Amino acid sequence: MAKKDPTDLSVEEKLKALYQLQTTLSSIDEKRAIRGELPLEVEELEDEIIGLNTRVERIEAEIKEFQDAIEQRKHEITTAEKSIERYKHQLDEVRNNREYDTLSKEIEFQELEVQLCNKKIREAQAKIEEKKQDLEKNKEIINDRNITLEEKKGELDEIIAETRTEEDRLKLKAKELEVKIEPRLLTSFKRIRKNARNGLGVVYVQRDACGGCFNKIPPQRQLDIKMHKKIIVCEYCGRIMIDPELAGVKLDTPAAEEKPKRKRAIRKKAEEKPAED
Repeated sequence: MAKKDPTDLSVEEKLKALYQLQTTLSSIDEKRAIRGELPLEVEELEDEIIGLNTRVERIEAEIKEFQDAIEQRKHEITTAEKSIERYKHQLDEVRNNREYDTLSKEIEFQELEVQLCNKKIREAQAKIEEKKQDLEKNKEIINDRNITLEEKKGELDEIIAETRTEEDRLKLKAKELEVKIEPRLLTSFKRIRKNARNGLGVVYVQRDACGGCFNKIPPQRQLDIKMHKKIIVCEYCGRIMIDPELAGVKLDTPAAEEKPKRKRAIRKKAEEKPAED
């Protein structure tokens, strides 16, 4: 038997298909809600760990720069000490005071270079120690976050495993229902559902009000909804509205038959009283 074209469906059939799709998608939302904030927490932890690893890499690079600087300064000290040694030997061979003064100044300058390099080395070593402490602290945080992440992932995987079968069944059902709905109407429904705070795109009338935003619906509009002649949306929230009967919901009807009987009984007594007198 050929499938019925979605555009050939009556308004009532379209509304039924939409409500079935709505209830199916709401069931999927409930399954996902069981996971709570876990997916977001896992994502935040993963992002934090990435950031911490980047910071660790940057600290390690800075330590390497300081270590390279220390090696460079040590090389400069070695060069300066060799120069001092050479100038001192030359002092023994000077011929005049001018050469002596020149060599003495060179020796003094190289000694100052050695002192400056040693100072820079001490500063760099202090920085390295500071960076190493920062590095260890960040590594501890990463280790702690990884443990927490594994725990959260385990909880999430366990919940997903418990709900996966049912969720897959509901997703398949939703796809089957979507085929029965004309594309234009389906697109409108998805847009309404996306903008709705509780994910409800189709609601039924409850106590003379919209089941989504709970604003009162005029009697004439309620009658139009029951007639199933056209698709009607709430003028306040934009949700598609159907009557409870179409949604398969039985509303309690207040029993108001006793009051008239009571009035008749009272009236009867009033009529009997003069007769007794």
